Amino acid sequence: MASGVASVWVPVSDMDRARAFYRDTLGLPETKTDEDWSEFDAGGVMIGLNGRESARSADGGAVITFQPDGDLDDEVAALRDKGVQFTGGISDHPWGRIAPFKDSEGNDLQFYGPPSA
Repeated sequence: MASGVASVWVPVSDMDRARAFYRDTLGLPETKTDEDWSEFDAGGVMIGLNGRESARSADGGAVITFQPDGDLDDEVAALRDKGVQFTGGISDHPWGRIAPFKDSEGNDLQFYGPPSA
C-alpha cells in the first residue's frame, strides 16, 4: 500500500530550458542536476526532470498541482508576467480554485487554492 508520494518524474526534451522554468519561473530549489536528470524540491516532494524520455505526450496523463506561495490571483499574474501561458482562466469549484498552465516542455501543471469565501 502507498504511504505518500516520493517523487514525480517529468519528461523533458530540453533540459536547460526545463531547468530554467522550474528554477527561475516557478522558483523551486534545484537540488541535483546532470545531463539527463535534474531534481527540484517542491515542498518535500521531489520533482525529477527526465531528459531520457520524450516529452509532449498525448492529452490526458498526469498533472502536477502546486500550492501558490500567496494569493492565487496574484501568483497567476506573476507567472503571466514571466511569459507563462495559462491554458484557461482561474476556475472556481466547490472544492477549490484551479489555474491550469503548461511548463516549458508542454507538461500539464496547475495552481490550486482553497474555495473562494
